[in-house]
Amino acid sequence: MKLIKLQVKCGNQRYPIIIGNNILNNLHELLKKNLINFNQCLVVADKNIPKKLINRILHSLTKKKIILHYFIASEKNKNQKSVNKILSILLSKNFNRNDCLISIGGGITGDVSGFAASIFKRGLKFINMPTTLLSQVDSSIGGKTGINTKYGKNLIGAFYQPSLVISDINFLNYLPKRELICGYGEILKHALIADKKFFTFLNTNAFDILNLKSPLIEKTIFQSCSIKKKVVEADEKEMGIRKILNFGHTFAHAYEATLGYSKKLNHGEAVILGIKTASKFSFLNNILNLKDYKLIENHLNQLNLPRDINKFFLKRDLNQILSFMKKDKKNNTSKINLVLIKKIGSPIHKLQFDEKEIHFFLKKELIK
Repeated sequence: MKLIKLQVKCGNQRYPIIIGNNILNNLHELLKKNLINFNQCLVVADKNIPKKLINRILHSLTKKKIILHYFIASEKNKNQKSVNKILSILLSKNFNRNDCLISIGGGITGDVSGFAASIFKRGLKFINMPTTLLSQVDSSIGGKTGINTKYGKNLIGAFYQPSLVISDINFLNYLPKRELICGYGEILKHALIADKKFFTFLNTNAFDILNLKSPLIEKTIFQSCSIKKKVVEADEKEMGIRKILNFGHTFAHAYEATLGYSKKLNHGEAVILGIKTASKFSFLNNILNLKDYKLIENHLNQLNLPRDINKFFLKRDLNQILSFMKKDKKNNTSKINLVLIKKIGSPIHKLQFDEKEIHFFLKKELIK
């Protein structure tokens, strides 16, 4: 299959997203075609990626001076300490702003690497090679970088656009099914906020997509990226319409933080859980119609995706969940901002709710 190329424009910067299968061997040519030059690069790679894939990438960069740094990707390592390790290498090796940092990994690796690149000498050339379905359809697009703190997820970070994004489908063949479901959560979110036809496509082909059947998986990644591309181009710094990308995320981030970013619930699973929560909250507040709510619920049920928060939390967790929701970076008053949907493909993002309203709703969900 030939390469698929999307061009993203944010402000004065343009960068390509290249999607294809087994394109690692052509990395040198891709850099050349996209006019990306550097003398030395720091490769930050998730330690879980098969070494043979890393070696293929390094081999394709043989004409460059390469420093390899392995990163143990986890929400707990998505912190300032990890960023400092990267900065220390860049400083000790005397990198300059014409050099490059290449991230090879999922969203966590990309967020940490991208944030380090954004603050090193006020901006180092950054190439993102997302290796998970989640990062290929979401975090690698739009320039959000960031780290977690004890106060919540992604509260420290920057908007920093990459010079190039390379999404090789071959990486996905090495992922466990749970990780593919994790990425599917963001794909589903994009369909729900922007494109009912895409949702119908997912409803028909979800099992084949999760089994990485070609060309369905390539089409799905392309369509999901296209939706996010349009949103971030319209609102790079999340001042308005980009907030719709947070559908389900206010709940999801609070769920993750309440569990201490444990393996019990990964990010994509939390997003799926957040989608179900936000959809039901939309329905109960007479925003979402019954027909579309049932379509979403049935879709989650048929794929056996996470959908019941009482399987992860107890009633005693409620105050902590709400505490994290109140600290969400989208809030600018004492109320909690939520992105909800009026119908599939039609979100609404200028909604604020009192803590008591959400407390009452979640309490009923937790005591079922």
